[in-house]
Amino acid sequence: MSTGVNSLMSAIADIGTDPRRGGYTRPVYSTAELTLREWFVSEAQARGLEVEEDRNGILWAWWDTPDDDGVTLTRTGALVTGSHVDSVPGGGAFDGPLGVASALAAVDLLKAREAAGELRRRRALAVTVFPEEEGSRFGVACLGSRLLTGAISAQKALSLKDADGLTFGEVARARGLEVDRIGADTEALARIGDFVELHVEQGRGLNTDAFTDAHGSQPAVAVGSSILGHGRWRISVYGQGNHAGTTLMSDRADPMIAAAEIILAVRSAAVAHEGARATVGRMEPIPGGTNVIASRVDLWLDVRHPDDAVTAQVLEEIHRSMTQIAAVQGCRAHMVEESYSRTVHFTPELTRAVEAAVRRSTPGAPTLDTGAGHDAGVLAAHVPSSMIFVRNPSGISHSPEEYVESADADAGVVALADVLADLL
Repeated sequence: MSTGVNSLMSAIADIGTDPRRGGYTRPVYSTAELTLREWFVSEAQARGLEVEEDRNGILWAWWDTPDDDGVTLTRTGALVTGSHVDSVPGGGAFDGPLGVASALAAVDLLKAREAAGELRRRRALAVTVFPEEEGSRFGVACLGSRLLTGAISAQKALSLKDADGLTFGEVARARGLEVDRIGADTEALARIGDFVELHVEQGRGLNTDAFTDAHGSQPAVAVGSSILGHGRWRISVYGQGNHAGTTLMSDRADPMIAAAEIILAVRSAAVAHEGARATVGRMEPIPGGTNVIASRVDLWLDVRHPDDAVTAQVLEEIHRSMTQIAAVQGCRAHMVEESYSRTVHFTPELTRAVEAAVRRSTPGAPTLDTGAGHDAGVLAAHVPSSMIFVRNPSGISHSPEEYVESADADAGVVALADVLADLL
């Protein structure tokens, strides 16, 4: 069945396109991300939802009108769904926006079911949009949900800087937020009785032979069970800045050489531990001139593993290697943690309820873990949380090649609507 989700996604297909990288670049509070927030507000209001922005910049669109029996639905302990609209640099079309568009389309299905007498709501429903989920501008993933829950202090968050040297506090103030009110919000958190996030699958979990039937078909959706422990660290390698033409090779303390060797050591440390993932996806030499030996090189490191103890071990090995490598090159290296989340197991009771609802429309839908972080993972420490994944036939994410077939997107909306109907 057509649910309208593909039309919603088509309507935003031109917003934030990146002609240099390909795909989409939609950092938080950029023109593209703000345009998407406006799109969400407009679509939510068109559905009769009341939209508000909380003190941390999270958007809430409420369906809490009295039900057919006149029962008043409060905004405490509500059922909440949604995702984010920001992206990594050169990201795919579906990471984040699919969850938001699917939630809006699911509201359409639920309203039709209520009108047909097939649904009686006993709880309020909210669709949310969390800011800075990717951490692509200020370096901390899931910043909105971390602020909401108190997982990051307001002081630390407000001092985070983007690539242009602007602090999160400065940008938030320019956006109209009251920076002295940013931070843990127990009142807003109490609104969430259960949280269910739909997201494009960011890997090959569904796109494998294990879930391919005799006709070559794979399930359109899966249920999330857990999120691998993961974190981000900044490694700074300090050397001696100098002239590229007058400094002999033997006289150099070049942090770029040390940084290159550290990147190789990161890979070796991860390969030595089954299931570990370690990535250096960003590197910035300072001052960055072509004919200049850098004085410092900053690397951003991402490490993940299902076992938090292994994550710590991989990190320890990387730290030891980087220290030794830097010393050999006449440099020194320093590592700072920017964010870390332990392995999260979603609420078992809620997961079972989600599995039962999803499998009505998608028999055989599996339950999978994921190596990608999500707002649902941050919220899970405070409220019952679960996830639904929609098949990505490319198995590729954080890239323009990320993809969801139209029929699978529709199936995801039906699955989400079934889950929400049961929980409402």
